[in-house]
Amino acid sequence: DTLWDLAIAEVEKRENHDDDDVKPGEVWEKSVLFMGNKNGGKTTIILRCLEREESPKPTLALEYTFGRRARRHNTPKDVAHFWELGGGTSLVELIRIPVTVHNIRSFAVVLVLDLSKPNELWTAMESLLQVTRNHVNKILTKLEKTNPEVAAEIKQRMWNNLQRDHPDSALVDPFPIPLVIIGSKYDIFHEFDSEMRKIISKTLRFVSHYYGASLVNSVVFLLIAKCSLDTFSFFLFSKSVSVDPSKPLFIPAGLDSMSQIGPPPASDSDLGKMRANTPLELWKKVFEKTFPPKSFSDLQDTKDPAQDSQYAEYEIDVMRAQKNQ
Repeated sequence: DTLWDLAIAEVEKRENHDDDDVKPGEVWEKSVLFMGNKNGGKTTIILRCLEREESPKPTLALEYTFGRRARRHNTPKDVAHFWELGGGTSLVELIRIPVTVHNIRSFAVVLVLDLSKPNELWTAMESLLQVTRNHVNKILTKLEKTNPEVAAEIKQRMWNNLQRDHPDSALVDPFPIPLVIIGSKYDIFHEFDSEMRKIISKTLRFVSHYYGASLVNSVVFLLIAKCSLDTFSFFLFSKSVSVDPSKPLFIPAGLDSMSQIGPPPASDSDLGKMRANTPLELWKKVFEKTFPPKSFSDLQDTKDPAQDSQYAEYEIDVMRAQKNQ
C-alpha cells in the first residue's frame, strides 16, 4: 500500500469508530432514553439536540421521536432514536419498553436532574437508576444464555472509561450501559449560596464517577449537543474537564477520581456518627442531612390527559361521557 492508501484507510477507520460492525453504506443507529425530575427540562434538551425550534410540551408517559443526519456527503443518513420518560419517577416501570435485548448494544441513558430542587435530587436519581439498572441486568442475564459474546462485550465496555491502573477501580460500580448525568436549570442553581452549590456539585461528581458516567450542566451541554446525533461521542472523546463548583461542571466519564473529589462535605465528627455500608450510602446520608428529601408525589400535580384538547376523540369522548353518566 502507498502512503496515500494508508491515509485513506485511517480516515475511514476514524469515521466509523462509533461502531466497528457498521459496514460502508449501512445505516448506523443509536437509541437514547431521557429520564429525570418532572419538569426538569428533558424535552427542551431533546429539541435542542434535534435543532427543532418548537415550544416544549408536557410529556405524557413515554414519548418517542427521532433524528436523521448523514455523517458525510452521499452516505445514508444515520438514525438516533430519542425516548423520553415523563412523570418523574412515577412511571419508571415503562423503561422496559424502549430498552430491549435487541438494542441494548447501542443504547444509552441521559439522566436529567433539576438543580433547582436539591431536596428531590437524590430520590429521583436513586429511584430511576436503580430500576433501569435492574432491567438492564435482566437483559444481560438473558444474553449470557443466548449470546454470551455480546453480553461479555457489554460488561467489558462498562470499564472502558477507567484506565487499567485507575486507583478507584475497587470503589466504583459502573452503570451497565453508557450514562450521562445532566444538571438542568443551572441559571437558578447559580443563584444558590456558594456552600450549597459546592455540596451539590461535589455530590454530583461523586455519583457520576461512582457510576462511570459523564457529568455536565445543561448550559454547556446545549451548546455542544449539535455536534452529533450521537450525543455521547463528544463525551467519550473529549479530554477537557471543568470541576470548579462556581462554574458549569463538565467531566467526561473516567476523568475524575475520588482523591480529586475529596471526602463527603461534612465534619469529621458528623462522619463518625454516620453508619454506612458503602461509600454511596455515606454520601447519601451526608447530602440528605443538608437537603432532607421531601415527601412528594410526581402524580399529584398531573393533569388528566383525557381532559386535554390535543387528545380529543369525538366518538370515544361521547362513549366515555355516556359511561360516566
